[in-house]
Amino acid sequence: MEQKKDYIWHLTAVVVVGIWGLTFISTRVLIDNGLTPQEIFLLRFLMAYIGIWFISPRKLWCDNWRDELWMLLSGVTGGSLYFLTENTALEVTLTTNVAFIVCSTPLLTLLLSRLLYRSEKATSRLWIGSLLALLGVGLVIFNGNFVLKLSPLGDVLSLTASLAWAVYSLIMRRVSDRYSTVFITRKVFFYGLLTILPAFLVHPWQFPLSSFSSPSVLFNLLFLGLLASLVCFVVWNLILKRLGTVHASNYLYLNPLFTSVGALLFLGEPLTPVALLGAACVLCGVYLASH
Repeated sequence: MEQKKDYIWHLTAVVVVGIWGLTFISTRVLIDNGLTPQEIFLLRFLMAYIGIWFISPRKLWCDNWRDELWMLLSGVTGGSLYFLTENTALEVTLTTNVAFIVCSTPLLTLLLSRLLYRSEKATSRLWIGSLLALLGVGLVIFNGNFVLKLSPLGDVLSLTASLAWAVYSLIMRRVSDRYSTVFITRKVFFYGLLTILPAFLVHPWQFPLSSFSSPSVLFNLLFLGLLASLVCFVVWNLILKRLGTVHASNYLYLNPLFTSVGALLFLGEPLTPVALLGAACVLCGVYLASH
């Protein structure tokens, strides 16, 4: 029975990552409609924060100030810093560079976990599966058109985003035993919103309020705010608690696979045989790593 429950959590992880893979398409649509990356982040997290109050306990603060600081750091690493560095990197370097570097998150998570937690086991299957999945990610992202342009600023920002999410995953491991998942997620949304506000001092709000009446803008914002943020963040934190940080993070390799399929269905972007080979490598790698 316990093994059956674990399979359900593995399947849930695939669904969550699949939804996150489609967020790149929604974000692209919103940017094409005139929204900036920080505006998109503010709106999606604000909707999620308002929504989570309907299911969150009314407890306002953590049990001590140290835990509150951990929550602040989780809001930065899993919220404002991650999204700001990733989206800014997209503006200064190639999308393929950003996507490939950010997909190194599971490997960084594994390395940090091994460094900080000696009890964390890393078998040869886990290493081989992770590297095979990363190779597959590269094939899917470049899609038969290998273009690698070195951009120090963009690549550093991409690596920062990857490291931020790895740190966020480890913070979830630290606090998940002492607080409920919904309470933790609400804190992530709050501190993510709070720490993104300084970005508007550099780039003030510019999107006209009248444009929110556009069905395309409204639908994609609701998708990002309610499903991809509110629901998926809560469920993902449960997955991290159930499967463990390292094994759960390996499912992030599936992210570009879902993005590519979504781009094929909704944007008409083609999939080459090289990308299909990459998809097979990703699936095999994730299977090895998850066992």
